[in-house]
Amino acid sequence: MLRTIMWIIYFIFRLLIVTPDLFRVKFLDKKNRIEERDKLVAKTAKKWGRDLVNASGSKVNVIGEENVPKDQAVLFVSNHQSNLDIPILLGFIDKPKAFIAKVELNKFPIFSTWMRYAKCIFINRGHPRDALKAINEGAKLLKEGYSFVLFPEGTRSKDGSLGRFKPGSLKMATKSGVPVVPVTIRGANEIMPTNKMVIRPAKVEVIISKPIFMEEDIHKDSNALNQKLWNIINENLNK
Repeated sequence: MLRTIMWIIYFIFRLLIVTPDLFRVKFLDKKNRIEERDKLVAKTAKKWGRDLVNASGSKVNVIGEENVPKDQAVLFVSNHQSNLDIPILLGFIDKPKAFIAKVELNKFPIFSTWMRYAKCIFINRGHPRDALKAINEGAKLLKEGYSFVLFPEGTRSKDGSLGRFKPGSLKMATKSGVPVVPVTIRGANEIMPTNKMVIRPAKVEVIISKPIFMEEDIHKDSNALNQKLWNIINENLNK
C-alpha cells in the first residue's frame, strides 16, 4: 500500500512539475508553431510515461521496435491489461502517439489539457454518435500525420487474456488507410489488477508485430482486419 500511495503522490507531482512546459505548449500553439509544439508534447509525454512506470518498480522490455514505420502515421492496435498501459506505450515506444480515451479522463485538470494537445480524442462509449464522430476525427488526424493507439477490446482485461474486439472498432484504420501496427502487452495486469488500486512491480513485455498495410481486400472489410489483428495479438499473448 505504501508503494501505491507514493506512486499517486508522484503522479500528481509529475503533473505539477511539467506545468511550465504546458504554458510553453500553449504559447507555441497560439503562435501557430505547430511542429515545435508537437515535439515538446511528445518529449514530455515520453518522459512522463517512463517516469510513472519506473515509479511502480516495473521493468519494460520492448521487442520489435524496428517494425514501426518511421516516416508516416500509424494506428497502433493493442490489447488492454492495465491503467498503466498508456504510460507504458507513451514511454517505451519512441513514435509520438495519441489515444482514443474514455470521456471520463476529460475531467482531470492539467492531465486532460496535455491529452488534448497530444491530439487525444475523448469518446462517450454510451453514445453511438460520439463513437462515429471520434472515428471520423481520428481518421482525419491520422491522414494529417498523427499516430494513434487504439484498444479495440474497449475495456481492460480482468485476467490478462484477450477479449473480443468491439464491432467496427477498426474503422479508423480502413477510413484513413494508414498502416496498422499490432502491439501485445504482457504482464501489465500484474502492476495494477482490475478493480484494485494497488501498485506492485512487474516485468512487462511489449511485442510490436509487423505492420499490416491497407490492401484492397482488408481496406473494405474491417471485420477481416479485426480477426487478423486479434489472432496476431492473441498468439503473442499466449506464447
